[in-house]
Amino acid sequence: MKEQSNIPTSKVERAGKFVTTGLKVGSNYIKHYTRKLMDPSTTKEELHQDNAADIYNTLSNLKGSALKVAQMLSMDKGMLPKAYTEKFAMSQYSAPPLSGPLVVNTFMKTLGKSPSQLYDKFEMQASNAASIGQVHKASKDGKNLAVKIQYPGVANSVKSDLRIVKPFAIRIVGMNEVDMDKYFEEIESKLLEETDYKLELKRSIDLSHACAHIPNLLFPGYYPELSSDRIITMDWLQGQHLKEFLLTNPSQEVRDKIGQAMWDFYQFQVHSLKQVHADPHPGNFLMRPDGQVGIFDFGCVKEIPEDFYVNYFLLVDKEVLKDEKRRHEIYTNLEMIHPSDTPKEVAFFSGLFQHMIDLLTLPFTLETFDFGNEVYFNEIYAYMDELYNMKEIRDSKVARGSRHSLYVNRTYFGLYSILSDLKSNVITGPGRIQELMAGKLSH
Repeated sequence: MKEQSNIPTSKVERAGKFVTTGLKVGSNYIKHYTRKLMDPSTTKEELHQDNAADIYNTLSNLKGSALKVAQMLSMDKGMLPKAYTEKFAMSQYSAPPLSGPLVVNTFMKTLGKSPSQLYDKFEMQASNAASIGQVHKASKDGKNLAVKIQYPGVANSVKSDLRIVKPFAIRIVGMNEVDMDKYFEEIESKLLEETDYKLELKRSIDLSHACAHIPNLLFPGYYPELSSDRIITMDWLQGQHLKEFLLTNPSQEVRDKIGQAMWDFYQFQVHSLKQVHADPHPGNFLMRPDGQVGIFDFGCVKEIPEDFYVNYFLLVDKEVLKDEKRRHEIYTNLEMIHPSDTPKEVAFFSGLFQHMIDLLTLPFTLETFDFGNEVYFNEIYAYMDELYNMKEIRDSKVARGSRHSLYVNRTYFGLYSILSDLKSNVITGPGRIQELMAGKLSH
């Protein structure tokens, strides 16, 4: 893959890249409608492919929060046309890497030494490159290490990037600007945290330690003395990313072990720690043929407020939801319905949300759940598509859902997606969660 020798860091440079891309997207629409005049059977698929390629090329060269938004959108399978999902998914571990001189410069600026002075061996070519940083393989004192290096200018460009990328997101997703404003504030706060590598190092150490008792999980050790505000050094974990792992045709037993480990990892964090690794894309997990899964990258951690947690998980309790007054109260607390809603709007949105909740919470209500059930996921995607195209939702003047739900929902959607690809059969009932919280699970 071709390396980048520089990244545009000034607001003017980065805005200019978006203006150029906007012109290309406009040109793609003109070409599409011209083709459609000549051939009425022309679909929008080619238009989506052209736009996805042009937008992704710009974002992957700008790196940072702009590319991170593409990565987030790629995980919401029901939200984007397939061409965008497939192209944007590349941002999870295959963006163009930085060149050697930029890498060395980062070391000199933040640790005062070059890689060759700090490690016994350092591979100058990146092993993978994503949105906020890239990873290099190194070794020291007989240990294989992974060294994550943040791209220059990322932290300083978060706010301006999100302002620029928002119109693209609105156009691609179709969400109204009211929703985007509310959620972009949450996204901005999380992205700023992701650029704080000292915070990430602390969270990585703390959360790895807190979850170490969960069977079949592997976490790297971390090295604060070889880390800085733009560099994190950790152990190199062996394993394969999801796509490559599935090509090895693992047995159902191994798929189930990995799926169970991931389910347990997320439930323990949410229910016991009230904070969660909120970036569950396949690039953050390494799967092994013995059924173990390596977990890293705690840059995006969502802390869950107690009142939100209580109301959110009351949605799993079918007995509570049978009480219409209580259900109305929970929906209001979670900002799914609003005090300004008319009785007609309350009834309409309550019905929509109830069906969505019944679908998404189904695994929690059963002792075991087969995430290989394609009928279940097709029903979810069909319903999401129906909601996406519903005029009442697109025209809603208020954002539906607490800002806290953005990353918690994203976490569960990402987890469900990985478990679906694994086709794992998982113990999901409340008894399993209670055992997790009591620390009764053994390796």
